[in-house]
Amino acid sequence: MKPVMPHTILASLILPSLRMLGIGLALTLLPLSAVSAAEGGLFAPRVMINNSVVTNYEVEQRAAMLKAFNSPGDLTAMAIDQLIEDRLRLDQGTAQGIKVTEAGLEGGMAEFAARNNETVDAFVARMAEQGVSRETFRDFVKAGMVWREVIRVRFGSRAQVSDAEVDRALALSSQSGAVRVLLSEIILPATDEYIDRTRPIAERISQIRSIEEFSEAARQASVSPTRENGGKLDWLPLTNLPEAFASQILALSPGQVTEPLSIPNALLLFQLRAIEVLENPAAQNVSVEYARFFMPDASIEAADKLRARVDTCDDLYGVAKGLPEERLQIETHPIDEVPKDIATELAKLDENEVSTRLVNGSARVFLMLCGRTAQQEESPSRDQVRQRLTNQRLNSFADGFLQELRADAFIRFP
Repeated sequence: MKPVMPHTILASLILPSLRMLGIGLALTLLPLSAVSAAEGGLFAPRVMINNSVVTNYEVEQRAAMLKAFNSPGDLTAMAIDQLIEDRLRLDQGTAQGIKVTEAGLEGGMAEFAARNNETVDAFVARMAEQGVSRETFRDFVKAGMVWREVIRVRFGSRAQVSDAEVDRALALSSQSGAVRVLLSEIILPATDEYIDRTRPIAERISQIRSIEEFSEAARQASVSPTRENGGKLDWLPLTNLPEAFASQILALSPGQVTEPLSIPNALLLFQLRAIEVLENPAAQNVSVEYARFFMPDASIEAADKLRARVDTCDDLYGVAKGLPEERLQIETHPIDEVPKDIATELAKLDENEVSTRLVNGSARVFLMLCGRTAQQEESPSRDQVRQRLTNQRLNSFADGFLQELRADAFIRFP
C-alpha cells in the first residue's frame, strides 16, 4: 500500500449549440428537504456511481460546505457533481492500493485550515455553525489527498520537465518586452454524453498545422461564438491567460496547435498564428477583478439585452438589487487562481466588456471584466520554474483523466 503524504474534427458528431457548454448535470432539483422526503429520507441514495452510493445527507452536507465557502451558483447541483467526482477519485485510489494514514489525514486537514489562518478545531467549529460536520470536511480532504497521489503515481513520469523547457520559460520571463499572441480557438463540448466522441476529434484537431484547416474545423465543430470567423481571436497579451495555457502556447511555432486543454465541460484547443515581443515592459503577477451575474434559465439574447443596460461592473449592483445575494458575485483573484473557463473568457475582454457564453447549471453567466492589475516580481529560480511547469502538467493530466473516468462510469439517479 502506498501511504499518501499530506503535501503538497465532426459536425455530424457535434451539435454546435452553446447550450451544451457548461450544462454539467442537467438537473431539475427540488429543495433538499423536499428531496429527502420524496426519496426516502436523508440517508436514501441520491446518486449511484459504479458500485458507490451518495446519499441525500452527503449532498446536503456538501451544499452547506459550499455555501460556507461562499460558492456561487446552484449549490445542490455543484454538490452532486463534486461528490460524483470524489467517488471516482476514491475508486481510483483503491484500485492503485493507495491509503491515507490517520496522521496524514490530520495533516491534510491542518494544511487546509491553515490557508484561512485557522487551526483544525477553529475551522471545524466555524463550519459547524453553518451545519457542516467534521466528517464532511474530513471526507472532502481525504478525496483530494488520494487524488493527488493517484495523479502522481499515474502521470509523474510523463510530467517531467526538460531543461530546455525551463530555459525557454526563464528566457521569456527575463525579456524586457511584453509578449502578445495571435490565436485561434476551438471549443468542443465535453460533458459526460459527448466526451467519448469529442476527445478523438480534439486529438485529430491538435495535429493540424494549417491555419486554413483549423479555421474550417472551427466553423464545423466549435461551440464558441468565434466559430463564425473560423475561431480567430484578436491580439492579446500572453499574461491574460492562465500560466498553464500560456506555457503550452509558448512551446508552439506558428500553425501548431496545443494538446486538448480541459476546462469545465469542454475541451479547448488554441492554434498559434503569430507571436511578437513589444517594447513596453511585461506585466507580471496579473490579477483580475470580474463580476458574474447569474441569470436563471436566461437565453443569450436576454443576456445581450442586459449588456446594453450596463456600462461598468458597478451598474450590476442596481440590476441585482432585491435579488438573492448569490445572484451577483464580484471577485478579485490572481489569474492562475481563476477557474480556467472563466479565465479563458476574461483573456479576450477589455475592461467593462462582457461575455455571455458560459452557463452554470441552468443559469446563464453574465461575465464582465471589471479590471486588471499587475505587479512586478522577482524572477523565479530554475527549481521554482520546474516545479510550476510540473504542477501545470499534472493538473492538465488530472483534468483529462477525471473526464475519462466520468465518461466511463455508470452513473444513475434512483
